[in-house]
Amino acid sequence: MTLREIEARDAEACARICFEAFGAFHDQHRFPRDFPALEMTTGMFGALTNNPAIWGVVAEVDGRVVGSNFLYEGDPIAGVGPISVDPEYQRGVGRRLMEAVIARGREASGIRLVQDAFNMRSLSLYTSVGFDVKEPLALVSGKPDGGRAEDIEVWPLTEKDLDACEALCREVHGFERTAELRGSIQALAPWVGVRDGSIVAYLSNAGHWIGNHGVARSDDDMTALLRGVAAAVDERLSFLVPLRSGLFRWCLEEGLRLVKPLNLMAQGRYQEPTGSWFPSVRY
Repeated sequence: MTLREIEARDAEACARICFEAFGAFHDQHRFPRDFPALEMTTGMFGALTNNPAIWGVVAEVDGRVVGSNFLYEGDPIAGVGPISVDPEYQRGVGRRLMEAVIARGREASGIRLVQDAFNMRSLSLYTSVGFDVKEPLALVSGKPDGGRAEDIEVWPLTEKDLDACEALCREVHGFERTAELRGSIQALAPWVGVRDGSIVAYLSNAGHWIGNHGVARSDDDMTALLRGVAAAVDERLSFLVPLRSGLFRWCLEEGLRLVKPLNLMAQGRYQEPTGSWFPSVRY
């Protein structure tokens, strides 16, 4: 087995491995697929391999691609994934791919990832290479029963909002995610919540949890933003909620559906967040 940096020509093979590996595992455990269609997965891998803020690595056996992994490097905290390995070549490949991204990210302030809590193999692997579980999560989906909050303005996030969102993220987490958020403006649909002329909450992609992270000064600010966004969009909200938070209880009270359990894992710098928050699939 050899490792090398990913190239654009690898996107189709890596997408097929990811689609088949994740699909088989989620079907086995009777959870919805993260990657429901091969065409969508191929498009995602094309975007990953063409993003200058993302470093990728592939594993090859006898010249055949058997796995891949990625590291987001655009902001102070690096984010891992997706990692996927051909089921026929499981032994040792995942560890080598993880070691590669850890070595690549050694200059970052910290490295984080999110993993399916029911996946004992990945939990064991990530722990063995130095990651610790920092927060249990649940994927939730739906629309709040209570309707729009009246005490907050909600509008699409634009470039002019980035400085305020950066300050808010640093206040809650101790670091910023501005480069990722700027990318969300171009490719996704981020939103902000405003009280008395100040941004008090934002989220990066209302309808798709994989790219959706959110930050707010308080649970009241976050839930008001979620109500406003839910009223403004047709699709259901979808995000990862920390189980130890008041936000999780609010989700249950508002009728959002629990989809599956996950864990936020980290190595390196980690500061317990203040305020209200939820992570994307990277962190």
